Parts: sequence; structure tokens; C-alpha cells
Amino acid sequence: MRVFGFAGWSGSGKTTLIEALIPRLRAGGLTVSLIKHAHHAFDVDQPGKDSYRHRAAGALEVLVTSSQRYALMHELRGAPELTLEAALARLAPCDLVLVEGFKRSACPKLEVVGPEADRPPLFHADPDVIALAHDGAPLSGGRLPEYRRDAYGAIATLIVQSARSVQGAV
Repeated sequence: MRVFGFAGWSGSGKTTLIEALIPRLRAGGLTVSLIKHAHHAFDVDQPGKDSYRHRAAGALEVLVTSSQRYALMHELRGAPELTLEAALARLAPCDLVLVEGFKRSACPKLEVVGPEADRPPLFHADPDVIALAHDGAPLSGGRLPEYRRDAYGAIATLIVQSARSVQGAV
């Protein structure tokens, strides 16, 4: 599996960009998966459902399956959160894994810069940021390639050319 990341402050447009890129990457014949790092508590389950009740009762893992999909919920119960490498090891094999978040992980990244003027770009401190996507004036002084956030074809090409295997990926 090859990995490519997206970095940027909350609200910069990372999710919207990834959503537009996945169909283009799939049209190129790639199987694509995604790992999203959340900086807050989240739940994919609903209170009152059997699976929620089983987790609340103390089950370490609950796998819900149907003819359309399955979801595995694993409670950390005080264990450390997954590293990117550990998360990659849990994915089924695919051609490309897009990673949203994990800003400090060593994989090639596109920084998506939004309209937030009060936050400095991340590329100054992150050597793994290889390009920028934004809709404003140039930011890197020519150090990095810069794309408009809607340059989906060019960004998809960058991803395919720059994604690389990361330790822990199959």
C-alpha cells in the first residue's frame, strides 16, 4: 500500500478536497482507502442500538455486519491511540491510502490552506509537506508546488506520483 497525507487546520477544506479526489483516483483504476485522525472524542454508534449497549457493557470490540458493509468498533479503554503505522496495519490491502490528519507522521503530504488568516501555514515546520493547495496568493516563495484547491486532476496526478510506502503498510 502506498500512502499520501493531507494536512491543514480545521476548516481548511481537506475533507471536501479528498471527497472530490477519491472518484478521480478510483477512475484511474486504484483501490483507495482513507484513515482520518480525529482530535476529539467521536462515536460511530448510536445510543440504544445493540452494538452501543454491548460496548457500554464492556466489550472490547463489536463488529456489526450486513450485506452492504461492516464496521468494527474497538474501545481503547485507556490504551494509547493508534499511530499511523498501526492504523495502516489494520486496513485491508489496497493501492492507495489517503490520510487526513496525523500531521506529525512521516508521509508525503499536501497542505490545504483555507481562509483562516490567524493561523500560520504548517509547511514551514513540516518537511513532509511537498505541496500546497489554496485559493490565494503564492505562499511558499517558489519552494513548493502550489495548486488551486479545485485543480483536482493536477492534485490527483501529484498524489499518484508522490505516494509512497510507509512502515506498517502492506
